[in-house]
Amino acid sequence: MRWGYGLLLIMIILGVLTPGVSAEKERPLVVASIGPIASIVREAFGDSVEVVTLIPLGADPHEYQLSAKQIELLQKADVVVTTGGHLPVEAKIAQLKEEGVITAELLLIDDFKAKGFRYLPEHWYSDKDNPHGTWLDPDNAVAMASATEEALERVDPENAETYRREFELFRTRVEAIKEAFSGVFANKSAVINMPPVQYAIEWLGIKAIASIKPEEEVPAKGADELVHVAERSDVIVYSLQSPEQLKNAAFELAEKSGKPTAGVVVFWEGRPYTEILRENTVNVLKAVKETKVEERKIGGGYDPIYVISALFAGLSLGTALGYVLKG
Repeated sequence: MRWGYGLLLIMIILGVLTPGVSAEKERPLVVASIGPIASIVREAFGDSVEVVTLIPLGADPHEYQLSAKQIELLQKADVVVTTGGHLPVEAKIAQLKEEGVITAELLLIDDFKAKGFRYLPEHWYSDKDNPHGTWLDPDNAVAMASATEEALERVDPENAETYRREFELFRTRVEAIKEAFSGVFANKSAVINMPPVQYAIEWLGIKAIASIKPEEEVPAKGADELVHVAERSDVIVYSLQSPEQLKNAAFELAEKSGKPTAGVVVFWEGRPYTEILRENTVNVLKAVKETKVEERKIGGGYDPIYVISALFAGLSLGTALGYVLKG
């Protein structure tokens, strides 16, 4: 029975059973504030929806302003998905919604929190809620997709079952990766170069204990200021999209503290969410290089659910059949 269920799960993960809205019906238009949010929606709902991103990759999301053409786009949208509402563009959209200029289902932080979304405290900055890079945590990504699914049901109830089914497929893919890697680095710590990176590592068990750039409005700290903290940590993790000055600061800190570095993707466009989640995790794994494996069997046989998780997470078939990563 377990292998029968396992085979079904493999088909789900590979998209063999992925349904879609009939091509005869116009698809709901979903507008996402940034690329990573768009990638979550695209992977979760595929061809069932049309997805458009507002803030182009490379633009500063904290400085970007809506154009007249984008306001027209928002007026045509069925659903608008934000990072939570802290970006200026998102605050403007909320204002337009309140004024009745746009009528779309607008998803903000309370919608996500109702689905299990959580902010992490900035341990290096008075434990303030960190609103940056929240989508890098797999549980938050699932919460965002779940809120989007409910919004799609409201605007297109005829295809509610399709949206529910597609969301479950997405959740299965994300949780497969989470199951394979979650807690691999229990009791580890890191210095990060900017707040969004925290969400890429803490679900793995790595606590971000300091940040070179503590907050958006706060000046970056010098390597000499943080070297004593870095020496007590296990790895220096930086955003691959951060300004060169902040990347170089991470490299300098790593050199002075003797710690390895790992680069993670924070902003992207046009790539599946689970691909980025897996890539970031592997980059951190390679940097720390302290992972060990142990055999995991159930009732004299191999656990098919783990095999599926491991295969999807990018492990080799041989490894997947007999071993599990464990910190």
